[in-house]
Amino acid sequence: MFHALPAMLETIHHHGIDPNPRRVLVIVLCYNGIELTLCCLESLRWQTYGAVDVLVVDNSSTDNTPQIVRERFPEVTLVETGANLGFAAGNNVGLRYACAKGYDYVLLLNNDTEVAQDLVAELVAACEADARIGVAGPRIYYHDRPTTIWSAGGTIDWSQGTTAMVGLNHPDGPSFDHPAHVDFVTGCALFVRRDVLEQVGLIDERFGMYFEEVEWCVRIGRAGWRIMYIPEGKLWHKIQPAEQSLSLRVLYYMTRNRLLFLRLTRAPASAWLHASILQDLRTWCSWGVRPRWRDRGPQRAALLLAWRDFLHNRFGMVAREL
Repeated sequence: MFHALPAMLETIHHHGIDPNPRRVLVIVLCYNGIELTLCCLESLRWQTYGAVDVLVVDNSSTDNTPQIVRERFPEVTLVETGANLGFAAGNNVGLRYACAKGYDYVLLLNNDTEVAQDLVAELVAACEADARIGVAGPRIYYHDRPTTIWSAGGTIDWSQGTTAMVGLNHPDGPSFDHPAHVDFVTGCALFVRRDVLEQVGLIDERFGMYFEEVEWCVRIGRAGWRIMYIPEGKLWHKIQPAEQSLSLRVLYYMTRNRLLFLRLTRAPASAWLHASILQDLRTWCSWGVRPRWRDRGPQRAALLLAWRDFLHNRFGMVAREL
């Protein structure tokens, strides 16, 4: 038996089978949207990477998500938080679980996504090839436009304090085929090394939702890790930008949390000037003065509330209706 061991190891090496694969936990955070969650979990079921587990963190859904997930996907671990903790705190529940269980990597994944079968394998391979990579993100397409890019990583314009998705709304092509260093990876699909969690810490829960992953990536980058776009990994996002643009909640959190992001990252004065005077104040005034924007009273109120809460250090998820 012992004489056969070298031959067995050679066979493993020849077929590319890692005898000690890195363990990966996929965290799928959800708050309602059971049909989206089921489609996401079904796509994860077919991952070619063997050492991957899935954890669903349910933020107190009201559509019977926990029971349905347990019935349809018994192999999935499910944790119920008991409240809508938001993106940051909800994912931190999963990140703490990952650290306690000794996973090597964690993938934060939106429940409104469907993934390629080799997504996890490609992200693991990229990070194993370069120990400096702390965070990696895949090529993300629109689900309803499957060859159009939604994100190939993200950039930060520090002079204006703004962020942007690389490749947004561009057709896929050779220009997106190369790995690249980016400023941040969207929380829609963020692959992080456990060593990063132990060194830098978890997501800042003051954000609630929006901008938390940007600040986290800045923190990770400043600690010496690389933030990378990995084009070989692919997924499709069921996002509807038009619906988001009309949401008062999105407007509130994006405004308040951009200001918190500028504060925590010690952004330059030019970024504050752009955010406060050239962007928010001008928008708020336009919505009140221009006739075509006279119906934007609720948006003006949400914008003002975001500034008030920022100035009074009211962060996290808000209970009030917007």
